[in-house]
Amino acid sequence: MNLFFRIDAPVWRSAIRIIFVTTLIAALGACASNPNSKLGDSDMSDGAAADRFEGFNRATFKFNDTVDRWVLKPAAKGYRVVLPGPVRNGVGNFFSNLGEVSNIINDGLQWKWKQVANDTGRLLINSTVGLLGFFDVASKTGLEKSDGENFTQTLAAWGVPRGPYLVLPFLGPNTIRGGISVPFDWATAPIQYVESANVKVGLNGVDFVHSRSELLKTEELISGDRYSFIREVYLQRLEYLENDGAVSDDFGDEFGDEDYGY
Repeated sequence: MNLFFRIDAPVWRSAIRIIFVTTLIAALGACASNPNSKLGDSDMSDGAAADRFEGFNRATFKFNDTVDRWVLKPAAKGYRVVLPGPVRNGVGNFFSNLGEVSNIINDGLQWKWKQVANDTGRLLINSTVGLLGFFDVASKTGLEKSDGENFTQTLAAWGVPRGPYLVLPFLGPNTIRGGISVPFDWATAPIQYVESANVKVGLNGVDFVHSRSELLKTEELISGDRYSFIREVYLQRLEYLENDGAVSDDFGDEFGDEDYGY
């Protein structure tokens, strides 16, 4: 297991939150939600080719793995024992609702006004009728939750290249472009504006323990070299998000419609 920030969440919410984040939250979540996504950029079609700092990255990966094994995973197991499923679902909905703020801002920066309307509606409905987001009422009204937007996706939309793959201490899988996005993502995280330091630390801790608990079974999907597996899934997920879920058709270039008599 490894530590890192979810790709669809603001980073650096607090020092405590950084300690509690895991690599698998995004990597395995991506594998579960989009197992067929593929790398599309020519410079990223091979994860190893994009991993110019592999020696440093593997050492950092090992360090993060140790922190996760001794800190976050035991906390996640205890969390699932203590809280029943419906309560955990409510907790997940609450933090997902907070994330709509960053989604809305980045939707606008990418000129996705239809998505701005959708995410704004979700935030308003779930924050009120949904009791601060504990209940996802908006989905029942037709306002579906998106995959999320952050500033690294916004920079991608503006044409900024990713740069090499990079594993950071505590932060985990990232790219050079993702590092540039950190200050903006931090500034759009609502929890950063909570006045009480104790409440802020508590919220951050619960958020990441909850996210980690959701992946206790999903991590069984890892096979082979864990470092390479997580790197590939992370880059696939990034590609998927940058293209708004569009996945290239590997067969389209080889077989035309005439091959099937159309």
